Amino acid sequence: MSIDHVGLYVPASIYKETVQWYLTALEPIGFKNFVEPNEHACGLGIHAPDFWIASHKAEEANIPLHIAFKAENHKVIDEFHKAALKAGGKDNGAPGPRPQYHPNYYAAFVIDPAGNKVEVVCHKPEVIDE
Repeated sequence: MSIDHVGLYVPASIYKETVQWYLTALEPIGFKNFVEPNEHACGLGIHAPDFWIASHKAEEANIPLHIAFKAENHKVIDEFHKAALKAGGKDNGAPGPRPQYHPNYYAAFVIDPAGNKVEVVCHKPEVIDE
């Protein structure tokens, strides 16, 4: 069994900012906005809306979440990191190998506008174009 979709709830006051941040930060891995059933929710993804963002009325801080998106190569992770920081994210780990997880683990980490830890990771060895 695998996960069909994930929902991220953010305070209504930063909903639009957060959606735009994810669209900008995840554009390098192919994410786009598939559907907005109303002004308080949208479904993002690569092939289908499997990552949902919705607003909630409460303005208290969210309990931070760690989300990891899979990338096909290291270059995409570097592009994600640049795009995420340019969009206003906070650096939480520059692109690079993380051998403590396994020899081919390459990732970058950024904190989104709602305080969540967003990772883009590749589990393949680096391929160098000649």
